[in-house]
Amino acid sequence: MKKIHIRNLALTGLFMSIGLVLPFLTGQIPEIGNMLLPMHIPVFLCALICGWQYGLPMAFVLPLLRSLIFGMPPLYPTALSMAFELATYAFVAGLLYGLAKKQNILTVYYSIIAAMIAGRLVWGAAQATFLGIGGKPFTFSAFLSGALLNAIPGIIIQLILIPAVLFALDRSGLVPFKRPGKPEEETTETEE
Repeated sequence: MKKIHIRNLALTGLFMSIGLVLPFLTGQIPEIGNMLLPMHIPVFLCALICGWQYGLPMAFVLPLLRSLIFGMPPLYPTALSMAFELATYAFVAGLLYGLAKKQNILTVYYSIIAAMIAGRLVWGAAQATFLGIGGKPFTFSAFLSGALLNAIPGIIIQLILIPAVLFALDRSGLVPFKRPGKPEEETTETEE
């Protein structure tokens, strides 16, 4: 069990690093970053591979840390809203995937889609709250634009890339589609 915990901590650190660096692919241009959603990918992978217990704190800290280190995204209200959004992604995706009776590609899609819906609702609530505190309105059209319309390319990338990565990890035997704590996994861990 301790071996799994150490592995998950190391993987969480790796996903945090990827989340800090991956947005550089968008060239620090917020409009492209808002479309491709590069920080979301390592958050989903961490939650699905390590569990929500590791993914949630990493996801919450990631946009705040990136804002403080690199200045992007802006801390208020963007990074603060993203912290709640990404934490919701990690919690919902990791929890649903971990509780599933059978873990496979369909379960990955179910977990990701449910998490995307919940995360975008939380993002909207956070944006409305933070902008409301600043005396600025957050309209329903702004919510639709930010949560869905501008994010369509990133959503498509996530729905293709995340299951593909998990499928490749399963095929390689590095991260098989099975629930933690099953007898066959325990024997695999002791054999290594």
